[in-house]
Amino acid sequence: MAKDLKYTRNIGIMAHIDAGKTTTTERILFFTGITHKIGETHDGSATMDWMEQEQERGITITSAAISTQWMYRDEEYKINIIDTPGHVDFTVEVERSLRVLDGAVALFCAVGGVEPQSETVWRQANKYHVPRIGFVNKMDRSGANFYEVVRQVREVLGANPVPIQIPIGAEETFKGVVDLIENKAIVWYDDDTLGQRYEVEDVPADMADEVAEWRGKLVEAVAEYDDELMEKFFEDPDSITGDQLINVIRQAAIDMKIVPMMCGASFKNKGVQRLIDGIVRYLPAPTDIADVVGVNPNTEEEESRKQVPEAPFTALAFKIATDPFVGRLAFIRVYAGTLDAGSYVLNTRSGKKERISRLYRMKSNKQMPIDSISAGDICAGVGFKDVRTGDTLCDEKHPIALESMEFPDPVIGVSVEPKSQKDIDKLGTGLAKLAEEDPTFRVQTDEETGQTVISGMGELHLEVIIDRLKREFKVECNQGRPQVNYKEAIGATVEHREVFKKQTGGRGKFADIIVKVGPIDEGKTGLQFVDLVKGGNVPKEYIPSVEKGFKNAMQNGVLAGFTVENLKVELLDGSFHPVDSDQLSFEIAARQAFKAACAKAKPVLLEPIMKVEVVTPEEYMGDIIGDFNKRRGQVEGMESKAGARVVKARVPLAEMFGYVTALRTISSGRATSSMEFSHYEEVSKSIAVEVVKEAKGKVELL
Repeated sequence: MAKDLKYTRNIGIMAHIDAGKTTTTERILFFTGITHKIGETHDGSATMDWMEQEQERGITITSAAISTQWMYRDEEYKINIIDTPGHVDFTVEVERSLRVLDGAVALFCAVGGVEPQSETVWRQANKYHVPRIGFVNKMDRSGANFYEVVRQVREVLGANPVPIQIPIGAEETFKGVVDLIENKAIVWYDDDTLGQRYEVEDVPADMADEVAEWRGKLVEAVAEYDDELMEKFFEDPDSITGDQLINVIRQAAIDMKIVPMMCGASFKNKGVQRLIDGIVRYLPAPTDIADVVGVNPNTEEEESRKQVPEAPFTALAFKIATDPFVGRLAFIRVYAGTLDAGSYVLNTRSGKKERISRLYRMKSNKQMPIDSISAGDICAGVGFKDVRTGDTLCDEKHPIALESMEFPDPVIGVSVEPKSQKDIDKLGTGLAKLAEEDPTFRVQTDEETGQTVISGMGELHLEVIIDRLKREFKVECNQGRPQVNYKEAIGATVEHREVFKKQTGGRGKFADIIVKVGPIDEGKTGLQFVDLVKGGNVPKEYIPSVEKGFKNAMQNGVLAGFTVENLKVELLDGSFHPVDSDQLSFEIAARQAFKAACAKAKPVLLEPIMKVEVVTPEEYMGDIIGDFNKRRGQVEGMESKAGARVVKARVPLAEMFGYVTALRTISSGRATSSMEFSHYEEVSKSIAVEVVKEAKGKVELL
């Protein structure tokens, strides 16, 4: 075991789909001795892609966690790795992993460069202040260009990439790298040692000038960060030692001022050992990260915790998974203190105590029991009753709530029903467990039709969910065609008086409110409720009921019953009856006021717009753009990249069902696309009429 927190690294591998994340992780596990045979994504034997769907599709769906060791300069380091998905439908998996990581390896394909999902994960990593090192993979592929990827990281991602290695050769002649810090060539030999054997040699004579130029750039970039090094750089650049460079690069990388760039070819086992050295050298230990900050739920004051085993216990549950053998697992990142198996912790969201009966060190989907876990480490716990993704677990005597995670709303839904009567209960259980695991997956029952509707982030997301229902929960179900999750909004401000009266023998019901309902103020979200009542015309105890009535009513808009996301309500005045008025009367009056006021306030329908990027050979450009126009899309730009054309567009989700198949047909299977949610936008009147007709069969409001 690692002796000290400074010998621990909590890292993730983040990238666009197909950049080689899982392949790289498998190599890391092989070289660190966790596996004795290299698993491959393409033949379904990868350790980290343990779900059947992952092995079949060759993609990563869930973030798998694994712990391993690495010897560097005679010291043993513990590395906790989380392998994250690259597919945009599973972006929440990336989000919640980055929330608990100390550092990340940003993987880029040497041919594809910075791709759409690379940008998304980069933004997420910026949001959580995760330091990164860059690894340009697939240097052996035709069209590989390390320097072009470095340029894209600078220009597209706005980062400061600094190569600490440059490649020797490219494409089929790629055989090694020059380490600019040590000024040595590292050459891998393709013999029967699976690329484990590499030799440290002198820099090839024909590369001397190129190496001198890039080493100069490296020293200059690093010297800018450190005054002492800057002085040495001007006096005598050759006097700067490798260790001095490593120390300053480490500090600058942790400070997110530079991104050290490395390269290799994971599939051919070239560059991976050096990448592991880079993880240990340049990515932070838990002790390098600032104290974790949260809010004391009792005092509402901000508090911080030092990342040491002696501090009060503080941890974040960043993922819930269902395991067929041990039940529900909560993946926990411990920030402070120590947790023993069998002890109690406080869940600050629910305010209840939870007993964590057993703790496990994770090796992908296998568990090794451990007795306790301390600050800076990641493990899985079982035995709890009610823990969700994003919950803070802490010491009962020292409560703290860490900032929880925000997840995007699902944009697509599909109705499901069990094929047989005996599957009804199993379907309910399966959906509840899957919804617990995945915060972007929702289950609702349509009150009018009684149908179960499941919603997610895209067609692939829902496909995988239905697949998991069949395999893991043995539920056979029929599914309807995909439906778009529309939303509603209002376009005008109206004033409305609502009087609710009911007399039914004995005590009646009475509430009277005057409200102004309109679009929300800029920068606000949800229900913006403003109490402007003067003189106690509406008693204080009834005002929360008015707010609650509006909040509940926003679940069903007046056009077609879709959610109203944002609304501003000003309660101007009203009156009450000393006997007949109560909280329920005011809540009902608020619901009725919502319906009447929104109907007059120019209600509109909003639809999800997707950001689509297509990479295509030149000859299909015209057809692809023509197809976007037919789909109500707006082409936003075209550029050339690695001998192909990239078309960027924004297209309504309603027009994008089955797009992958259509694109294959248009381009004879040669174009690829990626799609992610962008924003909601108002629907044109003619389409809104159709949507409302279909949803509720009523069009009078339009």
